Amino acid sequence: MKEWPDFQIPAEWSLVRMDDLAVKLKAGGTPSRKNNSYFGGDIPFVLIDDITSSGVYLNSTKETISRQGLDACSAWIVPENTVLLSMYATIGATVITRFPVATNQAILAIIPHENCDREYLSFCLQAHKAHLARLNIESTQKNINKGIVSSFPIPLPPPPEQKKIAHILSTVQRAIEVQDRIIQTTTELKKALMHKLFTEGLRNEPQKQTEIGPVPESWDVVPLEQIAESFQYGTSVKCGYAVNGKAVLRIPNVVGGAVNIGDLKYGQPKPNELVKHKLQSGDLLFVRTNGVKANAGRCSLFDDEIEDCYYASYLIRVRLNPATLNSTFLNEFSRTAKGSSFLSGKAIRTADGKFNINSGTLKKMLIPVPAIAEQNDIARTLSLMDVRSTSARAKNSTYDDLFRTLLHELMTAKTRVHELALKA
Repeated sequence: MKEWPDFQIPAEWSLVRMDDLAVKLKAGGTPSRKNNSYFGGDIPFVLIDDITSSGVYLNSTKETISRQGLDACSAWIVPENTVLLSMYATIGATVITRFPVATNQAILAIIPHENCDREYLSFCLQAHKAHLARLNIESTQKNINKGIVSSFPIPLPPPPEQKKIAHILSTVQRAIEVQDRIIQTTTELKKALMHKLFTEGLRNEPQKQTEIGPVPESWDVVPLEQIAESFQYGTSVKCGYAVNGKAVLRIPNVVGGAVNIGDLKYGQPKPNELVKHKLQSGDLLFVRTNGVKANAGRCSLFDDEIEDCYYASYLIRVRLNPATLNSTFLNEFSRTAKGSSFLSGKAIRTADGKFNINSGTLKKMLIPVPAIAEQNDIARTLSLMDVRSTSARAKNSTYDDLFRTLLHELMTAKTRVHELALKA
């Protein structure tokens, strides 16, 4: 066995310095932003965001540059099948190019020798990025440099084992990318579907113009106070992470239309609050204060995610009569451009820099109201989109956990590829 800083590697593996492993190591150059004519050319220009938002391979870049811009900063064009390594901020993030690109000085391009599989090298750098980050040079911003990477020891199995390790990890990574695309596509489809349903409905009716834009002729548009049962501020009880008392939902729990119980605090509501502030299925929680204006009025639906649950004073609970207004329908409408902008647009900036709405603002929110049967149908249709998205997110989380486990196990030789084959 050979020693590496954090583990021992098998006898048949080598420890090779990066500069001995690579045909070429070179950082890019960054043209001055003062000359914007350099940008918008025909050469893809890679930024760190492009690396961190990609999978194993780079598919596209957000920026392009002209040949004149490259000449001005003495940058070179990186060929395809080059490993790109982030040396700033997200140290150790990697991607492999599919096409010639240019990079900035925060990114190191690595062209390895033939005895080093590119995918293996990319995954290896990811696996040991914590060690790379510990070598960062002292500056106002965390970063490493070419010299640090050049002397970095790479544990290198024989080429056949490299390829098998890379194949296993890239297979899981591709599964993650598939789920990412499903989530993105589903999100975009739902956004388009929401716009269509809240302006055209499901019954192919003629439309009429209202204060909130076109809606089907049979729909009413009314202030929320005319149809909601009650509006109630939450408890001001002091809360903490110790499981002592009742669960109390706060602003971080009201995200994405659904209640998130991942960051839960507990408190002891006063006796007179035990009935008044206890949540029940179908209650809607609106954020009444936030440092970001667009988040003032953000809404989530409580669906009995946790028993005996209460809510904090920075939230407003709206309770509906399900016979007249479907809570899922209102929750979805509140997250459309029209619904969210009505509340955030009326948020008032306070002395501490936050943005507030109050129950009076919420009561005046204009909402479309079709017949309850159509509300229920619209709510069901949109919920089906959420089911697909939730399923994809669950699979993504599982694959992500699997990838991290395999990355660590395979790159530290705690698990060997032949052992994985036997287990499979």
